[in-house]
Amino acid sequence: MKFKKALRLTVCVALALLLAAGGYLAYVFLSYSRLPDNQALAVNVLYKGGILLDQSDSPGSPPTVGAQYRIVSCNIGFGAYSDDYGFFMDGGTESRARSPEAVTENVRGAIGALADCAPDLMLIQEVDTDGTRSWHMDETLVIRDVLTSHFAGKALYHDFAQNYDSPYLMYPLTQPHGANQSGILTVSAFPITSALRRSLPIETGFTKFLDLDRCYSVSRIPVSGGGELALYNLHLSAYTSDGTIAAEQLRMLLEDMQSEYEAGNWCVAGGDFNKDLLGDSFAYFGASDKEYTWAQPIPPGTFDGVDIRLAAPLDEANPVPSCRNADGPYRAGQYVVTVDGFLVSPNITVGKAAVIDTGFR
Repeated sequence: MKFKKALRLTVCVALALLLAAGGYLAYVFLSYSRLPDNQALAVNVLYKGGILLDQSDSPGSPPTVGAQYRIVSCNIGFGAYSDDYGFFMDGGTESRARSPEAVTENVRGAIGALADCAPDLMLIQEVDTDGTRSWHMDETLVIRDVLTSHFAGKALYHDFAQNYDSPYLMYPLTQPHGANQSGILTVSAFPITSALRRSLPIETGFTKFLDLDRCYSVSRIPVSGGGELALYNLHLSAYTSDGTIAAEQLRMLLEDMQSEYEAGNWCVAGGDFNKDLLGDSFAYFGASDKEYTWAQPIPPGTFDGVDIRLAAPLDEANPVPSCRNADGPYRAGQYVVTVDGFLVSPNITVGKAAVIDTGFR
């Protein structure tokens, strides 16, 4: 009798677990959807004291041909990545920022480093607006606070494109990654007249639940004397089965930029490519103590038929990587690579492109 009771209990527990797992999988699949393509984005203006103004009430001069401007790009890693952080998707053990205070400290530090460069244009990726992993903090508010203190009295135009809205992910079981909303933020010292979100192709298998709702945004900035600067913000796929999707995404972006260039506009794209933009980062930074394959070089032939060219940030006398594999705290010999950079049309001259060395703080 005792054996039968134990057996029935075991069967009931197993069935309950199977039902719970099946219910959860159904929830994840039914919750999945992609944001629409060609989505118009709201353009707001950040002005003194953090006041949001309508564009028609805001000052600002357009860029001029022949002048030199500075653009910066940064993936802020949802405010979690200090130099001692290890992310579970990279082989580490952590799935969330350590605390709300850590989120604030990391976001303020990253944006402060960008603002110290006195940029005219800023492209920021992996900005959470509400997420388990970032303690439900709206990081755009932290960014706005930093920018108003660095650029007091100066109007800053900005638009935000969402590229992640996940159901509650139960992995890892000890500290689930949870439900998260995130996106890419573009900031300009010049008036942005309109902005658009373009959906990128993604994998169709199970990996789509681990990847973001990939997209790029294009912000239109009138240029003095006629024409527009088409400013692109991007974050291409990383955790894919074979890396071909990121190449398809890049090709779509290049063709879009080519069309803008042929229409007489100036084009700059920047962000996190999740590709080895130097072709062989080992040649510049040395071999790592562990080998990883997620950051592949851009495939040969990708730029065939377009005039757009890559501007990878590199100071050959003092090469600095833009990314590390966060399998644990930053250390000598850790896998490092440059995955962040820019694309430009032929009518734009690149004076210099380099990585800000913060030691991955």
